[in-house]
Amino acid sequence: MSEQVFRNARVVLADDVVVGSVLIRDGLLAEVASDSRAGEDLEGDYLIPGLIELHTDHLETHYRPRPGVFWDPASALHAHDVQVAGSGITTVFDAVRIGSDRDMPQMREHAGHLVTAIGEARQNGWLRADHLIHLRCELPTADVVEQFDSFASHPATRLISLMDHTPGQRQFTSMETYKLFYKKQLGGTQAEADRYVAEALAQHERYSSANRRDLVARAQALRLPMASHDDATIAHIEEGVSDGVVISEFPTTLEAAAAAHDAGLAILMGAPNVVRGRSHSGNISATDLVRSGLLDILSSDYVPFALLQAAFILPQRVEGLTLPQALATVTRNPAKAAGLDDRGEIAAGKRADLVRVKVVDDRPIVKGVWRQGHRVS
Repeated sequence: MSEQVFRNARVVLADDVVVGSVLIRDGLLAEVASDSRAGEDLEGDYLIPGLIELHTDHLETHYRPRPGVFWDPASALHAHDVQVAGSGITTVFDAVRIGSDRDMPQMREHAGHLVTAIGEARQNGWLRADHLIHLRCELPTADVVEQFDSFASHPATRLISLMDHTPGQRQFTSMETYKLFYKKQLGGTQAEADRYVAEALAQHERYSSANRRDLVARAQALRLPMASHDDATIAHIEEGVSDGVVISEFPTTLEAAAAAHDAGLAILMGAPNVVRGRSHSGNISATDLVRSGLLDILSSDYVPFALLQAAFILPQRVEGLTLPQALATVTRNPAKAAGLDDRGEIAAGKRADLVRVKVVDDRPIVKGVWRQGHRVS
């Protein structure tokens, strides 16, 4: 039996912050006490649960750092792992997009490289964080169901999201906003942007509905939690509820967020939205949703450290919000939504996934990270 103690810490519990010590036994949290027993002195720093990230595109960014440039997948995973663990994230759902399109015609091959790298790294035990797989299913593509069948039974696959980035749908309800965004992304002419939109609309009409139906049936059979993506209307929420969706990722309107809340869905928004104070695409503010009681989970999305930043920023910006409540959006709530009942909280019997945080000039600084009692950063 192995034991370790952290003492003189400000321990963030589910509903309180207490000064005291934490006892870890065999990788699990055994006891929180108000005494100063012998152990590692945390010098009054915060001790919080390890952060849980349900949706990050960061691995894909390391794998494809530039258009047309693909990195060695194991090396990309290593770089990603170092950064997420150093940001206090002890459980990360790596988003792997499936469904080939014009920009990525060999998506099956690329997704396979990433899934293989995650599986081998987990098996070899060299990852700092606990890496799971989130399959991001792009509905208006010809081969998304086939690719789902290739990866859904992987032991690390624990979540799927149903996405449709068709012009005029969800994230970009304004066709003109969509055209401006993709014209900038593609660097082409207006005529090329118009042609791109026309092709995307045709793909949507041909594939989206049938693919959604097939993927929902497969996910239900495998008991995989499902998320909807970029819900914009009450109809989108009703469709998700009918399909058995449990998470509404990045709702784009207050109307959709309110409907998701009323339906009992967990509402997920981007932590960068909180840090920046607004959405990068002009949609609703995550902080406003917190004020309205309409936000359950934060995701780092494309900046890993934003998860911890946002959790410490929110109590400064939202009157009456406590630090335990803010941290729940990046620990206990995502754990519950993903069905991970063994982590996300400093409580007896939970995994000893912990982060030591020092606040300097109102900014959180990570000073230590432990996964199941083992220091990883």
